[in-house]
Amino acid sequence: MIKQIEKTTEYLIKKGFDTPEIGIILGTGLGQLINEIEVIKEVSYNQIPYFPTATVEFHKGKLIFGKLEGKKVIVMEGRFHLYEGYTLQDATYPVRVMEKLGIHTLLVSNASGAINLNFKKGELMLIYDHINLQGSSPLAFKGVSQLGERFVDMSAPYNEEINSKFLAIAKNNNIKLHVGVYASVLGPQLETRAEYRMLKILGADAVGMSTVPEVIVANHLKLKVAAVSVLTDECDPDNLKPVNIDEIIAIAYNAEPEMITLFKELIKKM
Repeated sequence: MIKQIEKTTEYLIKKGFDTPEIGIILGTGLGQLINEIEVIKEVSYNQIPYFPTATVEFHKGKLIFGKLEGKKVIVMEGRFHLYEGYTLQDATYPVRVMEKLGIHTLLVSNASGAINLNFKKGELMLIYDHINLQGSSPLAFKGVSQLGERFVDMSAPYNEEINSKFLAIAKNNNIKLHVGVYASVLGPQLETRAEYRMLKILGADAVGMSTVPEVIVANHLKLKVAAVSVLTDECDPDNLKPVNIDEIIAIAYNAEPEMITLFKELIKKM
């Protein structure tokens, strides 16, 4: 993997991806941030050596380099999920490449379902902790110690300083920003009533199918990490209705301007 990361990095440097400071991963239905970026270079995933290719129709599949609020950023427009058939190492490979290119901070977004029924769809949740229910770890492979410490401390995987700034920005901009625990499951099927009840008992406030692998690897690489969920549905097991994926995408799209405000104002202060 080390040689592959080096070759991928060399390719992107030649394409003009010049020492980005901040990496950003855009989740399902969350692509409007691209409109705020002064794009310098962009490359489709399928053109990048050793890069996975997004197979979900609402994930664009581009790596974008540019400037946002005066800072150099590298943005994943579309991410990789285990439910697409990728391994955890595949799904987190871009994080390793972004770190090799020079980022010191990783900002992650996702769309998730609200387990905490005090949280409503269309609102945002700052992730302060997570529960990994994907069945494995992106660090569980031979030779991982060549890329960083094998036994990574996860007592505080999300940067407290960044989280405090996010909360202050939300307050100053009248944005409702919940704070909660995110549970990451394999998918792609949605949860049963019993599974939603289980997640609530476990202490989850929201559930999704991504983010945790990338956060684990970011901690492995000693990057500063923060993550925000757009809550796109309410997972009430006593009043459960069939999920409408088009509605979920629309809710994520409509809620994204608030997330963009959080990200832009944070980057401005960094």
